[in-house]
Amino acid sequence: MTISVHPDVDAASAAATDCLANWLTHSSTRNVMVAGGNTPLELYRRIANRRLALSHLHVFALDEYVGVPIDEPLNCANLLRRSVVEAWGIPHDRFYAVSSLKQDALASVQEHERRIASAGGLDVIVLGLGQNGHLGFNEPGSTENSDGRVLDLEPSSIEANRKWFAGDYAPAQGATVGLKTILAARHVVIRACGAHKAAAVKEMIDGSRSAACPASFLQSHPDSRVFVDKAAAAQLDHQH
Repeated sequence: MTISVHPDVDAASAAATDCLANWLTHSSTRNVMVAGGNTPLELYRRIANRRLALSHLHVFALDEYVGVPIDEPLNCANLLRRSVVEAWGIPHDRFYAVSSLKQDALASVQEHERRIASAGGLDVIVLGLGQNGHLGFNEPGSTENSDGRVLDLEPSSIEANRKWFAGDYAPAQGATVGLKTILAARHVVIRACGAHKAAAVKEMIDGSRSAACPASFLQSHPDSRVFVDKAAAAQLDHQH
């Protein structure tokens, strides 16, 4: 794990964009996984502004809110369709998402995992960091060999979901790719900014590798890059 601490959000975003752009344009990169939610949106916008040639990529969604209408603009599939697929010039038939419908979510995420495996696994994954240390909707307690599944979410995640949907929905379940697939990705970029992420950043980097903080499993990943601002890094040991 390589940790990069920056003076502010803008500097952290710029450095993360440079890293991601380099990986996306590498000749060996074909399969890319992207997270929904608010954290990565600035990264996606900056990549779009570079107008890179990315139409050859296959793009996979990391997770999805369960119980939200399939046409809801802020569910992961529709958010990523706008901010990544259309913005980066990816053909729509190269984008793969998970159903947000409760009756379909489990079968959908299991098929999603099979499709990723058939494609040869992930070359690059873009992650956000939950305040409770989750990756995707792999909540605390998730093991590093977990598969794609539907999970009941912790209260902090449900509250974050309520805020994301401005009170219209507060999904209590999420469908997510498992940690086994996430940790098998060749390259991982994760950006976390703001004082509200400081405790999670501390546990991810300085804590023990434990299911109590799923992001801590990235400590042993061969190429994970963490980009944080000073506020998010405030609780880290000074050696970083």
